[in-house]
Order: sequence, then structure tokens, then C-alpha cells
Amino acid sequence: MAERSPLHGRRIVEVLATSAGGVGTHVRSILPVLRDAGATVRVSGAPATEELFGFSSAGADFQPVGISAGLAPFADANAVLQLRRALTGADLVHAHGLRAGLVAAAALRVPGGRKRPLVLTLHNALLEDGGRLHRLLQAVERLTIRGADLVLAVSSDLAANARRAGARDVRVTPAVAPPLPPARRDRAEVRRELGLSDGRPLVVAIGRLHPQKGYDVLLDAVAGWAADPRLATPPLVAIAGDGPLRDQLAGRIGAERLPVELLGRRDDVADLLAAADVCVLPSRWEGTPFTAQEALRAGTPLVSTRAGGLPELVGGGAALVPVGDAGALSDAVVGVLTDPVRAADLAARGRVRAAEWPDEATAARRLVAVYRELLGAPGDDRP
Repeated sequence: MAERSPLHGRRIVEVLATSAGGVGTHVRSILPVLRDAGATVRVSGAPATEELFGFSSAGADFQPVGISAGLAPFADANAVLQLRRALTGADLVHAHGLRAGLVAAAALRVPGGRKRPLVLTLHNALLEDGGRLHRLLQAVERLTIRGADLVLAVSSDLAANARRAGARDVRVTPAVAPPLPPARRDRAEVRRELGLSDGRPLVVAIGRLHPQKGYDVLLDAVAGWAADPRLATPPLVAIAGDGPLRDQLAGRIGAERLPVELLGRRDDVADLLAAADVCVLPSRWEGTPFTAQEALRAGTPLVSTRAGGLPELVGGGAALVPVGDAGALSDAVVGVLTDPVRAADLAARGRVRAAEWPDEATAARRLVAVYRELLGAPGDDRP
């Protein structure tokens, strides 16, 4: 008799909060492998995530649940009730992120109900601000982590934090960026569209316009480039992404007349990377950011902060600078722009490093093995 698929007949629910980037992309990328392993998959999350990522088109049943990005007690109570209904018949629940984990843990707490494993993936760290809200979020984080049967952390620093918070079982499982589609336009065409004259450098940054991403530090660095004698022409900085800081950043760019363009959310990241002389990632914290993975795969020299999981992700494939140090960021970017040998070396080392990462199918199969470990063999109802 043929052996059953590892998740044959299992009903899995993937839960996420509001997402406009890496988390939603990651969840969508694992769906085909889960289905091939025999699972029936439901995705529960904010309605906008279905519009952005198309979970249904990847074979999942999508159930909208209003999980917000911030603490909102009334909305959270409604989200718990909505998710509890969405979990009917589920064998295992996998929450992606702290907000989703908190709601999922509460939704699974049904007196007399069947015990179902909860997997929690930590994709992001709490940014330090020392205030009352941060202390509250830390308490919520500890509660959520302790409520999970297994915590998957995308970087070692997140895993260490989860252990300190009292997690029962923690494993480091980097989120793997899916391959970008091929570039549709060549370098010259993209540069013409951005209004770049011949020989003027192009620096790209890709990511949500959010305090975590450190764009204020990037603008500080840009302001310093004008006086750098190594640059014949200040580069144009093109930032692809949208988010809550758009108006604030646009106001500063206009007031200081900085050579920066906010491109908004883009679907041509491959084109931008191919046209760029440098990709910059000025983040205050990152786990395994897709931007870094995409830049190294594309052979675009990367200058990044030494934040969170970035050093273990990129190894020697990127130029790393301290978090929040605009001077160091500026010096590293200008150094790459004005030294072709340095730029070529970074590009080559980046490609070598990227070749060492698992592909997304391999990463998803590891997740299948985790689910099988928690659920047992098909037909075994004793998690």
C-alpha cells in the first residue's frame, strides 16, 4: 500500500495580522508545499491581505479576521471570536507574528475543547522605546510566546529572546524570500524613467515606510553626500515602498531639497535592483529581510546596518555599518559608488552567499516536517 502524504487529511490554519510585505509573502509561499503534503489549508487574516497576496489563488481557503497591527482591545475581542469560528475543524494553528499569536492563543482557549498545537513564528522584534506601551507589549509578547507549543524564530536574536521569555521549544527557521520575477526592462530604460543623466549613480532602498526601516537615518546620510569630495554628482536615492511615514518623509525631502524619490509600492523590484549601483538597508532591526536576499541574489552591492539577524543572513556578502550611524552609512555607500573593484567584489560575494541559502520549497518542506512532528502520522489524533 502506498504511503500517505505526511499531512494527509490534516487541516491547517495559517493566521496573520495586517501585512504589506514579507510576512504575507512568506505565508503565500508555503501554501503549495502544504497542499502537496496532503493538507487542507485555510488562511485567516485581515481582509486586505487577501487582496495583496492572493492566498485563495494559491489554493487556500481564505477566512477574513480583523487582526490589527496594534493593540485595540475591542477589535481584538472581535478578532478572537471571528478566528474561533475560522478554527472549526482545524488540527493545527500556525500564527505569524506577535499580534496573530496573541489572538490565536486566545481563540484556542475553549473550556473542554480539543487540544490543538499552536505554532508561533516570530518575524519581528519589539523596537525599544522605554515607555509604558513598550513594557505592555513585552508582557503581551511573553504571554503569547508561553502559550505556543513551538516557537519558530527567523533569526537567532529572536530565538534567544523567546527562550528568555519562557518558550517551551524554540527553533531558528529563517524566512526565505521567493525568487523575484525576471526584470521586464533593462538598466538604461529604468534609469531614463527615473530621469537619471548618464553617469549619475542610483541608490535604491526597498521596504515599508515605517520607523523600523531607519529611513530618517538614510536621509541624514543623503544630506551629507552633497559635501563629499569623492562624488562628482550626488546619487539619486529611490525608495520603493509605502507606509505611515510617507508624508513625513516627503515633507523633509521637499524642505531640504534632498535628491530622493518616494516611488510608492512597486511590483518591479527586479528592474530597480538591476538598474541600481547600490542597494541600501538602513533598518533599526531586521530578521531575514527579503530586500537583502533579493539584492544579493541579483548581484546588487548591498550596504546594510548590522541589525538583528542581518549579519548571520548576509555573512561577508554585504557592507555592514552600525545601526543609526548616518556617517558610517554615508561613508560605506560612497565607498562602493566610487570604487568599482569594491562594488564588483561585494556583488560577487553576495551571489556566493545567496547560493548557500535554502530555496523556498526546501524551507516549506522543513515546515511540513515540523507539522508532522507535532501532529503525528496521518490518522493519529494524538498531537
